[in-house]
Amino acid sequence: MIEVKNIEDLERVINCVKNSKKNIIILSGTLGSGKTTFVQQFTKSLGIEEGVNSPTFSIQNIYDNKVFHYDLYNKEINEFLSLGMLEELDKEGYHFVEWGEELERYLKNFGFDYLIIKIELKKDKYYIDVINKYLAIFIILLQFW
Repeated sequence: MIEVKNIEDLERVINCVKNSKKNIIILSGTLGSGKTTFVQQFTKSLGIEEGVNSPTFSIQNIYDNKVFHYDLYNKEINEFLSLGMLEELDKEGYHFVEWGEELERYLKNFGFDYLIIKIELKKDKYYIDVINKYLAIFIILLQFW
């Protein structure tokens, strides 16, 4: 378990994701739990200074053609698939999918390798559970940054 007390400590979590060699990351958590903040810090770690916003209404934001950020909060999975977004996941770069829990079944069926990052707030502390398709890799305790 890794305790993260500030943004700088979050770099350890980001480095673990980078070292996992997985480029599709499903972000799971309640509204305001830090999913977009995680993507923001990840892009900064790549030297991308472009502002990161949740793509809730646009479905996809792209940062420097290295980070692809999706949000399925307002979309049905069939709509996501009909827009050709599954093919987008073949592009080189990191793909972060907020509210993408329903996408997992399709990723498995089409042979995509991925991580799931679950973010949960409990008593002013953030818990992040990073899971690949073979179960848990590690669990990280986060305190509000």
